[in-house]
Amino acid sequence: MESQQFAKDDVAYYWNANADAWTAEVRRGRDIYRERFNNPAFLSFIGDLKGKTVLDAGCGEGYNTRILARSGARMTGVDISPRMIHFAQEEEQRNPLGIRYETASFSNLSLLDDGYFDAVASFMALMDGPDYPSTVSEMFRVLRPGGNLSFSVTHPCFMTRGFGWVRDDNGRAVRLTVSDYFDTHPWLEHWGFSDPPQPEEAALFAVPAFPRTLSDYINTLVRAGFILKEIAEPRPPEEACRLHPSMQGWRYHAALFLYIRAEKPPAP
Repeated sequence: MESQQFAKDDVAYYWNANADAWTAEVRRGRDIYRERFNNPAFLSFIGDLKGKTVLDAGCGEGYNTRILARSGARMTGVDISPRMIHFAQEEEQRNPLGIRYETASFSNLSLLDDGYFDAVASFMALMDGPDYPSTVSEMFRVLRPGGNLSFSVTHPCFMTRGFGWVRDDNGRAVRLTVSDYFDTHPWLEHWGFSDPPQPEEAALFAVPAFPRTLSDYINTLVRAGFILKEIAEPRPPEEACRLHPSMQGWRYHAALFLYIRAEKPPAP
């Protein structure tokens, strides 16, 4: 994987190119890790947002935005890909939930007012943006005092550029190898959803990756003024591992996802 340089326009280009296949796959329930593992765990981590004004930062085609809206949150979704926002708005027209969708980078939320939101949630998006410090500053700005930011990312300590599984003779993952943790040069990843029902039909996506260390994620929050409240490293449930054996390595050997919740300090 050769290192490359990517600007925000490049990220928009790749996610526009992914949008049609991504939307079709997600809406057909083919993102098994989201359905069986990540979403249940992260939604529990976020907690009850009923009645709150919430920003979904990096909303894609709106799958998770709609989940939060159905739970009673007043939702706004932003995404850098106009094509993704097109699909989100199209679904909102078909099945209205009162969601506002806007095309915008989460590192520049100038179309949104200061202190407008009770909470910001970001599902598996911040590792795909090039300017994390500006993103954190913008999220701090649009939150009201006492508001919470909750986000999920691939775990920076394990999902490094040089990660890989050691497998036994039966193909079972028995050990994880990690290298290049401190290599923060961006690169273009190519991947598809794990365990698709029909592997021969699985879509592949090209996604710019922006690796960061754990200290990058946390210290940037602290420097922006956030108070760190909670970190979680979820494990896939045993039942999910039984149905989808590819998850077993992530239950027993390492964490695939990292969740962070931080608070904008309350007003004095």
